[in-house]
Amino acid sequence: MNVITRGSGDPTVAIVGGIHGDEPAGKQVVDRIADMDLEFAGTVKLVIANEPALDAGVRYTDCDLNRAFPGDPDSDLYEERLAVEVYDELEDAQAVLGLHTSHSLPPPFTIFTSLNPVTRRSITGMPVDYAVDSSGLRQTTLDSVHPGAISLEAGVQGSEEAVSFGLLAGLAFLRAHHVLADADPLYTSVRRIKALHEIKKGTGVPRLYYRNFQRIPAGELYAEDDEVSHRAPDNNKVLVLASEHGYEDIFGVLGEPDGIITPEEH
Repeated sequence: MNVITRGSGDPTVAIVGGIHGDEPAGKQVVDRIADMDLEFAGTVKLVIANEPALDAGVRYTDCDLNRAFPGDPDSDLYEERLAVEVYDELEDAQAVLGLHTSHSLPPPFTIFTSLNPVTRRSITGMPVDYAVDSSGLRQTTLDSVHPGAISLEAGVQGSEEAVSFGLLAGLAFLRAHHVLADADPLYTSVRRIKALHEIKKGTGVPRLYYRNFQRIPAGELYAEDDEVSHRAPDNNKVLVLASEHGYEDIFGVLGEPDGIITPEEH
């Protein structure tokens, strides 16, 4: 892990890249922000998490870091030990942004576990239209163990567009928490999507018939392969992180619209 600190004093916020070694955009965003001539009204921690995996170009070395929190300092698995170090580094940060990319097509969106004043400010302060509530999925991600943490899915893995959007959103995150005053923060309402469950694959050729966040009519086939097929149980379902080849064992996540997240009053 590498930590670059800019600024001083309160508040402390953090941006984390390289949680997955096959998603280099996060590291590139962190490096670009570190190289910019910015004045901060607070402390900004710029963290590159899993350097060995990044160097090897693999998702992880022993186990998925974002399935390993809060970690185990005595584990034989590198990422389980690293999770403890990452969490300890971020414990004093009021707000944390984890940067991710995927094989799923745009639009970019945020992911959160806890909606509180800090995460609400992060979510509504970045240029996204959707925020996915993943509280019902798992409790081993960074945003599930740190109350001020959210994740950003910035775009397609390996694309320059994901780096550009990640930088845009990262700077907006810093403005949203008033540690970067080069421009006024812009807060907007965001559509909330409740993540329900992962969509399991079978065997054979995977096929998807709907895009991320596109509402699926009741009874319609939205994903299948040679072994399994999935149909919408009602008119209130959408896909999240949908990808035919991005994941070995799932098509993505099934979700449903769950209202609007509005900015707090300022």
